[in-house]
Amino acid sequence: MRVVVAVDHGGPLADGLRREGIDVVAVVAASAPLVSLSEEVPEPDAHDVLQALAGADALVLEVARSTVSPDLVTLCDRAGTRILPLCDGAAAERLAAACGLEAPLDRDAEAWRIAETLAARPALPAAETRPQPRVIVVWGPAGSPGRSTVATELAVELARGGRHVGLVDADTHAPSIALALGLADEGPGFAAACRQAELGGLDARELSRIAIPLGRTGVDVLTGINRPSRWPELSERRVTGALAACREWADYIVVDVAGSLERDEEIMSDLGAPRRNAATLAALRCADLIVAVAGADPVGVARFLRAFSELRATVGVTPVAVVANRLRPGALGIDARGQVRRTLDRFGGIDDVWFLPQDPRSADAALLSARTIADVAPKSPLTLAIRRFAGEAVVPAPQTPPVGDAGRKPGRARRARVLARAAEPVA
Repeated sequence: MRVVVAVDHGGPLADGLRREGIDVVAVVAASAPLVSLSEEVPEPDAHDVLQALAGADALVLEVARSTVSPDLVTLCDRAGTRILPLCDGAAAERLAAACGLEAPLDRDAEAWRIAETLAARPALPAAETRPQPRVIVVWGPAGSPGRSTVATELAVELARGGRHVGLVDADTHAPSIALALGLADEGPGFAAACRQAELGGLDARELSRIAIPLGRTGVDVLTGINRPSRWPELSERRVTGALAACREWADYIVVDVAGSLERDEEIMSDLGAPRRNAATLAALRCADLIVAVAGADPVGVARFLRAFSELRATVGVTPVAVVANRLRPGALGIDARGQVRRTLDRFGGIDDVWFLPQDPRSADAALLSARTIADVAPKSPLTLAIRRFAGEAVVPAPQTPPVGDAGRKPGRARRARVLARAAEPVA
């Protein structure tokens, strides 16, 4: 078996695999296979790495955002090269599962265990056993496309059936969830959770103390900062630690973030200084699923397409569900849904879109009473659309195809028998 080892400082691992009878044809840096697909290395080096991959039976790869991508997986699939992922932590394991790789091994696994796994048949993760998204980040470009409304209503829908859902306001530019829901924004909120996470004292009990229950919906809210000038409190390390603790606190975490993805390192003289958009970038990197909200009008779609490429460059292979919000024919004319779908497909390569209708009456009633739309108007078109989106795109229920008449409704089966008897020739 010919194997390429793409692990940083992988010399000892390669020697151990050779002792186990594995033919190691190349030992490269962990990011070398991915960099070889770009133009960032000289052509001879890139050609050597790609040629080694094409002639190898397996690639032992250290998984990280800088080492794995859909292009690399596609290349190995076409060449018939198996990828054996080595993961260091839960984040790397989620990345390997998102890329469709087989069950990973620990980064520090012994050479004999890796050789034993290579000799066995690969164990691909079954689709029905893949973990459902725990951290769901709702993002959208500038222009108020409805991020906070979608995040709040999505959290309420996910809480149905007795689930515990945490709603986090991590917007450092214009936090609004507490104001819209009539909650006190002078409390500790998410900023206090971030401070506790940095000190190492954040757990489920502390989060339950800090959070504010949203009625009897099963949603606990971590309110945002009450003044935008407090944004330095939501640093990247703090937000990452707080969201890691939230995973053990609730079944689902819905995070509302700001729309700006700008990195200001090139205009900052102090590289260690806090960043205004660090909370958004950290939340996006921690996400298991990103709900990208676009305004369903010409300006909103144009803004979304310009920012979507930057979002993709930031999150890598993390799944993204695109939602077109406030759909109405007045701004787009005939076939508004089709126009939005074709535009996103043509200019953004987005072929799967969910639509939320414009429902000003229900939204105004909810804002007037400082409650959720699902509470004020449970049968409104917007509530039903978000419920459908949550059930189809976020936590789809397993479907078992019916077998024969036993899986059909009694009425349909009875009608089918009546029609069959009516079609029989008369003797």
